[in-house]
Amino acid sequence: MVSEHSDAEDGETTALALKILVAGGFGVGKTTMVGAVSEIRPLRTEELLSEAGQSVDDTGGVDQKVTTTVAMDFGRITIRSGLSLYLFGTPGQDRFWFLWDELSQGALGAVVLADTRRLEDCFPAVDYFEHRHIPFVVAVNCFTGARSYGAHDVSRALDLDQGTPVVLCDARDRDSGKEVLIRLVEYAGRMHTARMLDSVG
Repeated sequence: MVSEHSDAEDGETTALALKILVAGGFGVGKTTMVGAVSEIRPLRTEELLSEAGQSVDDTGGVDQKVTTTVAMDFGRITIRSGLSLYLFGTPGQDRFWFLWDELSQGALGAVVLADTRRLEDCFPAVDYFEHRHIPFVVAVNCFTGARSYGAHDVSRALDLDQGTPVVLCDARDRDSGKEVLIRLVEYAGRMHTARMLDSVG
């Protein structure tokens, strides 16, 4: 979490910048979401899928995918005046998970993108954030042709802690992605406030 100060004609104003992770399984739409919502040209660290990776990268259900994130995606979005989110998209494959600990330092919360065709792929991300007590929302990326499920069904299938938000979204759509991020900021704010109150109670 970073605060930025600037002088304005009406006095000093404070801009708040919050760090958000966008996580999930391989090919679920993390790079797409960061690119769709970012107001700056997103930084991408994608490489072409190679024959060497065929034995470890499960492309079932994402046969058209030709690139993969090998470090992170980065973007920025202004939610409202004085509040910006810095978005860090994590790599989806297990072999890049050593980066997650570094990326999660100082994060307010995370979006876990899910694909109902391969729901099990987001279990590791859910476990990661639950064990580290990092607030997160599950955003179901509604792919064309995929069977639709309600938020309650997804929550039950993932065995989420009570109160963890599940939202349906289209990772390609800026407004849809922005709504997901707003839900996360609101939820993370409530969680952090509750923890602060517990610590002084």
